[in-house]
Amino acid sequence: MNKNNFRKFFTTAFLSLGCLAMTPVTPSLMAQQTPANDPFTIVFLGDSLTEGYGLEEAESFPSLVGEKLKADNLDNVSIINAGISGSTSASGLGRLQWYIRSQPDLMILALGANDGLRGLSVEEMKSNLSKTIDYAIANDVEVILTGMQIPPNYGAEYTEAFANVFPELAKQYDIPLLPFLLQDVAAIPELNQADGIHPNAEGTRIVAETVYQFLLSYLP
Repeated sequence: MNKNNFRKFFTTAFLSLGCLAMTPVTPSLMAQQTPANDPFTIVFLGDSLTEGYGLEEAESFPSLVGEKLKADNLDNVSIINAGISGSTSASGLGRLQWYIRSQPDLMILALGANDGLRGLSVEEMKSNLSKTIDYAIANDVEVILTGMQIPPNYGAEYTEAFANVFPELAKQYDIPLLPFLLQDVAAIPELNQADGIHPNAEGTRIVAETVYQFLLSYLP
């Protein structure tokens, strides 16, 4: 992958994202009906971006979100970091079936980046994500979807089709969409590790703040 092309792409993507609004979704009925002091579990189902590649466990963005929850006295909310480096959308359903035994109330689905970087089928990625969302809904787990972007290495048609999957799924299932997980971080060298893809500790703090502010509307 050409890092200069990657950074150039994301710089353009950020300019476009500035014109996008978060997908308007009414806060979940589950969140509305759950008493504020009852236990509430969030599972972050993702890849290396979620796991915290190259960082200490406490520096991953789900861990940082957990710290923010505690700082705001939301001690009833617990976090499960289900990020695994290298995972694609194909792993989503099987992994959620494992984590469902923890009885999560909310899943933040952050898979797909590796599908795009490997040039895998966009149709299969969409089907994989759909199956994961279907299983979550069938088990009374609310879903927040995070959008992904990829560099233009595979051509404009592929990158556009890839990016469109996330808003299409959010509309289909009427679920919240955070348009781009790495907004305000991607393509900024000082916020990323040497590979130009994974946020460093400082960049991850920004990701955590973005996710946290979006998440607050969907907590009990």
